[in-house]
Amino acid sequence: MELYTVNTGFFKLDGGAMFGVVPKSLWSRTNPADENNLCSWAMRSLLAVEGDRIVLIDNGIGDKQDAKFFSHYFLHGDDTLKGSLHQLGVNFHQITDNFLTHLHFDHCGGGVSYGSHGQYEMTFPRATYWSNADHWEWATMPNPREKASFLTENILPLQELGQLQFLDLGQKSLFPGFDFITVDGHTDKQMLPRIQYKGKTVVFVADLLPSVGHIPLAYVMGYDTRPLITMSEKQVFLEEAAKEGYILFLEHDPVNECCTVKMTDRGVRLDQTFRLDEI
Repeated sequence: MELYTVNTGFFKLDGGAMFGVVPKSLWSRTNPADENNLCSWAMRSLLAVEGDRIVLIDNGIGDKQDAKFFSHYFLHGDDTLKGSLHQLGVNFHQITDNFLTHLHFDHCGGGVSYGSHGQYEMTFPRATYWSNADHWEWATMPNPREKASFLTENILPLQELGQLQFLDLGQKSLFPGFDFITVDGHTDKQMLPRIQYKGKTVVFVADLLPSVGHIPLAYVMGYDTRPLITMSEKQVFLEEAAKEGYILFLEHDPVNECCTVKMTDRGVRLDQTFRLDEI
């Protein structure tokens, strides 16, 4: 299997929302804010190539929404989904699978595009888009807290255009060497791919761990629907990651692509940071 980083661009979110009850004097040490209290965040996808399968994990925010929507998120940087895939010699028609960790707009918005006549069409016309039945129900009948993150134009065309399939939460595997774990604190049944690569285990941590600044247990996003569950899930996962030497692939960290963690007398803490291509 081969793995490649796919950078789709950066956006900004309120630092307080990203760190919940943690004071700015603490979280700003790792994620400095601008004059409007906004921090920059990556939307970093991962491409896994195994034989004839070319699997893209998440796909960024896309470009379907109007100027008012995007004005809230201050998109910046030169990276795009199409451009980054092109640099790897991959076009949209070659993607065989799009694994969606969850259906918040910054993770799945790039999977549906506007066609030449203004109709919705699938960005990856030959791909299977993977979610799970529990999360699909959660996203298509959203609670008031998450409703603004589940956009129907990103979600319903997956099913209406016939390219959506659900993964088995009992088996929790896409194919040998590519399985996943589920977590419920951020949103119901978020899926975190766990990939065997060069004798190591790489985990795409999505919104369980947005950045290295979120490693301490209390550093939990205000966006999480069940923050106490997030804390428990982080503790179990990070202790396992430290023990087993997992490589954590960071979707939202604006600087670091990957990290490892270690156990200390203060709990699990950051060990090393590096690029994926340095593995």
